[in-house]
Amino acid sequence: MQRLVIIPTYNEKENIEAIITAVMDLPLDFHVLIIDDGSPDGTAAIVKRLMEGRYKDRLHLVERSGKLGLGTAYIAGFRWAIEHKADYIFEMDADFSHNPQDLLKLHDACANEGADLAIGSRYVTGVNVVNWPMGRVLMSYFASKYVRTVLGVDIHDTTAGFVCYKRHLLETIELDKIRFKGYAFQIEMKFTASKCGAKIIEVPIVFVNRVLGTSKMSGGIFSEALLGVIRLKISSWFRNYPKL
Repeated sequence: MQRLVIIPTYNEKENIEAIITAVMDLPLDFHVLIIDDGSPDGTAAIVKRLMEGRYKDRLHLVERSGKLGLGTAYIAGFRWAIEHKADYIFEMDADFSHNPQDLLKLHDACANEGADLAIGSRYVTGVNVVNWPMGRVLMSYFASKYVRTVLGVDIHDTTAGFVCYKRHLLETIELDKIRFKGYAFQIEMKFTASKCGAKIIEVPIVFVNRVLGTSKMSGGIFSEALLGVIRLKISSWFRNYPKL
């Protein structure tokens, strides 16, 4: 298995079949792993139906008992990817806020430009966000500026959730030491990758707010990130990070 796209889901029945189809129809051979946190709307049942059809060899499902957090979903996905020897591991939302076509750009950055971590960046060439309220755009943009300053990382979109890892980076990062479960998980992973000596490339993308379904973002998740950054910086002073 070369390329694995991990998509965490909770109540995404409006989007799940379409996003899987869009990824499967790309010119490169992608596998998709759905991590479903007990969606009561039947998201997992839709995935199982697709697994029995034409995607049976490339579509995979991990079902969990409840809402356990975005971070733990991705960690479960990373462990699955490492176990199944995926070479390139992607994070992606189910709601089409990330354009499936941009998976090709992220893959190219890792496969041909030498990146250990490629980030689909909303802010590396300005602000490329569509259909968000201005308040949320400003909150996200300045949160990334804040994180960049406090942690001292040269990354414009530190909270991005559209990325590609090479397997050897995920094997190097001590996944059992990743602490954050919500919004701050994305920050912690990028900071840890940087401390491990990863080559990081930001790939410009346009982020489009979801049309169908309900956003899972909340003020509590955002505040976790703001406070978590300071804790992350302090703890890094007392930790030796493994190197690639």
